[in-house]
Amino acid sequence: MQQQRLHHNKFNATTDTTPLQPGHDMTTLWDPITVGNMQLSHRLAMAPMTRSRAHPDGTPNELTAQYYTQRASLGLIITEGVQPSDDGQGYMNTPGIYTEAHIQGWKRITTSIHDAGGYVFMQLMHVGRMSQPDNTPHHRTPVAPSAIPPRVPMFTPTGMQDTPIPRALTTTEIEATIQDFRIAAAAAIRAGADGVEIHAANGYLLQQFFAPNANERTDTYGGPINNRARLAIEVATAVATEVGPERTGIRISPNSTLGGLDEGPEAADLYRYLVDQLAPLNLAYLHLVHDGNEELLGDLRKAWPTALLVIRPGRAREDLAMDVEQGLADIAPIASWALANPDIVDRIRSGAELNKCDRTTLYGGGAAGYTDYPTLETAAGR
Repeated sequence: MQQQRLHHNKFNATTDTTPLQPGHDMTTLWDPITVGNMQLSHRLAMAPMTRSRAHPDGTPNELTAQYYTQRASLGLIITEGVQPSDDGQGYMNTPGIYTEAHIQGWKRITTSIHDAGGYVFMQLMHVGRMSQPDNTPHHRTPVAPSAIPPRVPMFTPTGMQDTPIPRALTTTEIEATIQDFRIAAAAAIRAGADGVEIHAANGYLLQQFFAPNANERTDTYGGPINNRARLAIEVATAVATEVGPERTGIRISPNSTLGGLDEGPEAADLYRYLVDQLAPLNLAYLHLVHDGNEELLGDLRKAWPTALLVIRPGRAREDLAMDVEQGLADIAPIASWALANPDIVDRIRSGAELNKCDRTTLYGGGAAGYTDYPTLETAAGR
């Protein structure tokens, strides 16, 4: 029997995102919120985490429905990165959303999450130069803003290998890549997703365009801040036009050095410009991987008109609610804690001890370290 969807109608993130002033009631993790078309009963969410358990053709693994459904109490499930095209893949056994087989595979997963009372946004991730041909069925050279390798080794079927020099995208190929995101977003909605999150963070293609050490283009996609931000803005516009802004989120990670990126001294100004340009689209949410620049966080908070998700890597459990309580964020996504604790919401509410994440099982494999983490009930033998 379908469980009741997590909901509440009294709070809308689009109308109440300013930092709290003295004398105002403090928002807590357990206050409801409306984000896009989703009515959520609390301020937690599941952050996207690569698990590398799809079939070689990119169709999601049969265990994936169980994995996400176990965590549906988080309300908003943001999936692992899902490639929008063949060239968007960089790691082994990551899922796609651009073939009919992918769509049918994801339908089973989204239906199961919905039946358990949760919502699901599918993260669209094009890795760009963060790819090793041996990890993909097509074995093509990776694509990127410029022919500059990340100089970061990657795990492959034969062990660690260097990433090759990528091929610079032509302007025609950039236009095609935008269309790939648009078509993949439509496919995600066909597969039953409540929306999509555009991955413009963590060293992947869209962030590669932001970084001068990865983007030496001299056309309209390189050079000044407005040019380097152009592709992310065009992708967000295309996706929001295709599936609706209320079904579109975007993730950014200012100053992230993942994938060998260096965004340089203009990084904060680039992100202020980017968010100013994205704000009129009225997307469902902005998902910020916070680097510790509190001034930038405050500026982006003021500039962003809808829900703001803020994740602080390495934060302590006692600090989980801090940004929500201080009015700096609307939602506090959880990453590895959610991976290792299917009942993470109950554990946080009750103050119960958390399972530890087994990092040796993060990428690839079967149920071990994926769907076999115990809940409080199973640990107690009930």
